[in-house]
Amino acid sequence: MEAADAMVSTGLKDLGYEYVNIDDCWALKERSADGKIVPDPERFPDGIIGVANYVHKLGLKLGIYSDAGSATCQGQPGSLYHEEVDAASFAEWEVDYLKYDTCHTEGVKSLDRYPPMRDALNATGRPIFYSICNWGREKAPTWAFDVGNSWRTTIDIKDFWLSMKYNFKVNAWYPEFAGPGAWNDPDMLEVGNGGMSTVEYTSHYSLWAIAKAPLIIGCDMTNMDKDTLAILSNKEVIAVNQDPLGIQGTCRTGCGWLNSIF
Repeated sequence: MEAADAMVSTGLKDLGYEYVNIDDCWALKERSADGKIVPDPERFPDGIIGVANYVHKLGLKLGIYSDAGSATCQGQPGSLYHEEVDAASFAEWEVDYLKYDTCHTEGVKSLDRYPPMRDALNATGRPIFYSICNWGREKAPTWAFDVGNSWRTTIDIKDFWLSMKYNFKVNAWYPEFAGPGAWNDPDMLEVGNGGMSTVEYTSHYSLWAIAKAPLIIGCDMTNMDKDTLAILSNKEVIAVNQDPLGIQGTCRTGCGWLNSIF
């Protein structure tokens, strides 16, 4: 909720940033008696729907996290073989975005794990952005464009120059698979997290924009310095990310989008 407030007060919402996404560790370790994932009542006393209502009133959208395995990366319930019940919960909570990770896969191939959640989300009738996060394994871009709205092309990014450079290069291997409604994702932005210089962060942001990659803010928006906000608010760079007739980067026809995560 503080992140959503910050997105509004800093002007990021007015620039097109739209989603506020909750990552791992939002649920209890065990499912309910009827097999549903349960939001942690201490961390989310009004449930996920309470946060969704707050975010929606600000004109923003809410994202949630799950895993295409038996457990999430931090050991909470995964959605493998629970796709329909979990998708129904996400829709009931008025979630707008799902990041779907790839830990504890039980040896099941990605093509057998990711389409079932696509079908379950579609069956709810609620528009939910489907972000595939299998770290680029099993040549994800070659099939994920028919399954999700975005797909990770790389391993997790780290907050230093060589990691950022590596992810950009790997992401650039797959220009022919991206297009409107389906984006190559070299992972979130590290801008503002302290591991790179202002010049390096400026380059990082510009490269992601050129690549038509999802612009996912990965820093604490409630505590940004002026340089961080200036980078994330650069209208000309954002226009490159969004303009379908601009620099093509790793997308056939452009159509970038903006997002935020905490």
